[in-house]
Amino acid sequence: MPRRNRSATRPKKASNCDNGTSINDQRICYEGESLASLLKVIKSEIDSARNACSSLPEKVWTKLQFSIGINEVTRVLERMHPTTPPKDLPHRQLINSTQSDKTARVQLQAILLASDCNPRQLTKHLPNLAHSRGVPLIFVKDEKGASLRLGELLKLKTAIAIGIKARGNTINQLIDKILIDKVIRVGNPESIDPPLT
Repeated sequence: MPRRNRSATRPKKASNCDNGTSINDQRICYEGESLASLLKVIKSEIDSARNACSSLPEKVWTKLQFSIGINEVTRVLERMHPTTPPKDLPHRQLINSTQSDKTARVQLQAILLASDCNPRQLTKHLPNLAHSRGVPLIFVKDEKGASLRLGELLKLKTAIAIGIKARGNTINQLIDKILIDKVIRVGNPESIDPPLT
């Protein structure tokens, strides 16, 4: 009996920014000049928000604003209640204010995810888990290493995943603006209107 060509029946491998998910309404991918512009805008907003709240030590402030790393992002997502995002605003979460348990206190607004993670199994679960919780993903793809670029945001060596906690501050306003526009004009980081204060 002749051998069957299995490669003909397999689907084509997804691109790095696709990460094997079919969730199109909540997936944004930045690379090249748009990535540099995005990271520059986010870094300046993080620095200004950090300077505005100088009473806390830097590590404590960072922990309050972000979930850093695959394990911590996964842990926060698993503690969040499953939600269905509204059709008109897919980046918004439905938050039940009557819940008083600890699991519902921390909500993620968005997740920055490096698409160059090796092996892929480390981050393969995040797109589906984030979608079930109504949290959008922003994929970062860079030839020099997306995890290095994400680490620079928080003064770390590397970071494969960064979850942005919903705290209602200027960082969250900027991320809302990015999620609504889904575009940062190349070469002009000031093209995103500054968040309302």
